[in-house]
Amino acid sequence: MTTPRKNSNISTGAAILILIFALLFFVLAIRFFYIQATGKADGEALAEIAQKQHTRTSKIEGQRGTIYDRNGEAIAQDTGAYTVVAILKESQSEDKDHPQHVVDPEKTAEKLAPLLKMDESKIDSMLTRGIKRGAFQVELGPGGRDIDNVLKQKIEKLNLPGITFLRDSKRFYPNGVFASSILGYAQKDDTGKIVGKMGIEKVFDKQLSEEDGYVKYEAAKNGIKLPDPKESIVAPKNGDSVTLTIDEKIQTFLEDAMTAAAKEYKPEELMATVVNPKTGEILAMSNRPSFDPNIRDITSYRNPFVENSYELGSTMKIFTLAAAIDAGVYNGEDRYQSGSYKVTKNSVPINDHNGGVGWGAITFNEGIQRSSNVAVAILANEKLGTDRLYKYLDKFGFMDKTGIDLPNEASSKLVTKYPRDRVTTAFGQASAFTPIQEIQAATAIANDGKMMKPYVIKQVVDETNKKTIKKTKPTVVGQPISKKAANETLDILETVVSSDDGTGKPYAIEGYDVAGKTGTAQIPGPNGGYLHGHGKNFISFMGFAPAKDPKLLVYVAVKNPTLTPQETGTAPLTAVFNPVMKNSLQYLGVEPEKTDEDGKKTEEKKVDSEITLKSYVNESVDSAVKDLKQKGLVPVVIGKGDTVESQSPTSDTIVTGQRVFIKTNGKATMPDLTGFSHRDVIRFSEFVNVRPSALENGYVVSQSIKAGDPLKAGTYLKVELETPKEFSSTLNKLKETEKSDSDSKKDDKQLD
Repeated sequence: MTTPRKNSNISTGAAILILIFALLFFVLAIRFFYIQATGKADGEALAEIAQKQHTRTSKIEGQRGTIYDRNGEAIAQDTGAYTVVAILKESQSEDKDHPQHVVDPEKTAEKLAPLLKMDESKIDSMLTRGIKRGAFQVELGPGGRDIDNVLKQKIEKLNLPGITFLRDSKRFYPNGVFASSILGYAQKDDTGKIVGKMGIEKVFDKQLSEEDGYVKYEAAKNGIKLPDPKESIVAPKNGDSVTLTIDEKIQTFLEDAMTAAAKEYKPEELMATVVNPKTGEILAMSNRPSFDPNIRDITSYRNPFVENSYELGSTMKIFTLAAAIDAGVYNGEDRYQSGSYKVTKNSVPINDHNGGVGWGAITFNEGIQRSSNVAVAILANEKLGTDRLYKYLDKFGFMDKTGIDLPNEASSKLVTKYPRDRVTTAFGQASAFTPIQEIQAATAIANDGKMMKPYVIKQVVDETNKKTIKKTKPTVVGQPISKKAANETLDILETVVSSDDGTGKPYAIEGYDVAGKTGTAQIPGPNGGYLHGHGKNFISFMGFAPAKDPKLLVYVAVKNPTLTPQETGTAPLTAVFNPVMKNSLQYLGVEPEKTDEDGKKTEEKKVDSEITLKSYVNESVDSAVKDLKQKGLVPVVIGKGDTVESQSPTSDTIVTGQRVFIKTNGKATMPDLTGFSHRDVIRFSEFVNVRPSALENGYVVSQSIKAGDPLKAGTYLKVELETPKEFSSTLNKLKETEKSDSDSKKDDKQLD
């Protein structure tokens, strides 16, 4: 048997293969040792690549800065919100009896549409299109974005398959229509970041804006966090807080009055502000039309106090009068012929407001009381001279912007071409100025001649380190007149309200001396000339109280109100001025004047409006309640224990009449919230950690958790609020019911 002969070709091929494998092994070995030594492959660090593959980053959201009123009440803040999401993928439903995806788009749309205030067909279309294109889920916007917890619960009760929610945040304005032209609003941009779009929110957007933080950690391939990972945490930076000069209570007085007046008289514009003339602080400011920043039901909006200029009417007579007194050319007992006056031989006559009839030969003091155009024209043209008048107007700040810390301030519009225009400017026609310029000028009348710059920003604080970044102090911007001239002007303006012939008589307030000046200006028409007709005017009132030493300056103006033939332009103004001035003075502790047995006024009394609150923690509840009541505060006891466990506010400076919440030891119980303002409800909810329903302006008349019931953290609290007028009516009905029940019991006893 012969042995097979080896094929030389096979041997050669095997040798080549061995050589190739040996070469590859050698190359891989060199590559391995290189990577081992350098830790790099293709110039990239392998450790870094591995870290990227196994490192997860989780965002820690920062919060936009809160805007507070002067007493630390939040009036704009970030709050929790939800976005409605529809799951469309059928694969999400493992159990057919309990589907986790949208089964019936048409029925789902039908149920959601009324709650989301969206068109049913639009929701149906969104769902159907999403299913057709194989989308996993769709967000139901815009109605499904930024919804609150109350609406979320209503949707959950529908038990709609596939409808779920994403946790989110939104900008929340707890007071609704509240200083809206000052606050403005903020909303999410395309990236989901909340950005200021108007007012303080826009002007201070950079300071209010937050910076998100993050946490980095190592995770397995499936994303599960590894034990003992290397974590890197960068804390978020919350936005700075901004505190305004606005007082929440005074602003509420103003908003309520403005809403009622706007509803009744339907004006083209209505505006009012409350100012501390000693400092220039804006305590309240409101306009109609207005808007709710939570809803943002506007396309554009202007703050007329700052952004519009007007022919202001006879309130400008205040400054002509003050200039004449300061210049030493005013004698109130001098007489002049009222009715009509010509500046030059050929000029159109200046007439008094009663058709140029006048009141015969009267004193200048009476002329001011009756708001005589002729009296002021003579003062401007003959006594002062228009050159000197204009120098005084410049001193009063009418030629320049005030520089108030609000956006888009307009400039004056001076008309000086003809002598008659220069004279009519003295009583508020021809030239146009902004209301904020007039308010600034009026502070000099109420403040011994010192003119104060108006402002709304009290301070800006970096919430990370509690460092004050900006603090505004009262600023004197001039002294256009002497103290003596300012006080004499106030004395005369007081007679405008107190005199039987005074045009300001409707603005008298029982218990308080009011000084002030009315104004009625014609409105320029679109095609030249002025508008004509009943109510087709710009009507205003500038009032100071108490007259001898004004604590408040209140300015109200209305444009084109709807009036009956029997109503005058004062009707919508008194509906705002009188209750706002009276309520604000009482809130600030300025007591009404009293008379003695002979009918003479006693000296004005002033109670302290600010109280330094101490801590009552660990003290007995009875002693804390007694002490709070003695200080003019309203204690609200939460619980049935005998020792104070916590309180809100803590030790701080607060104002009289404010509620102080006291939580006792033991189980917390629900207090009676009847009469609480919407702001009080929010403060209470934050203190005891319950979740309040969406709140409107007004006062509580009912609550979902009964007084005395146990109170648990996280519980939902629903309250019903009524406007002050409705609430007053409700209280009267309750009192009548109580009286009826009491009388009934008396009758029962008599029958027995």
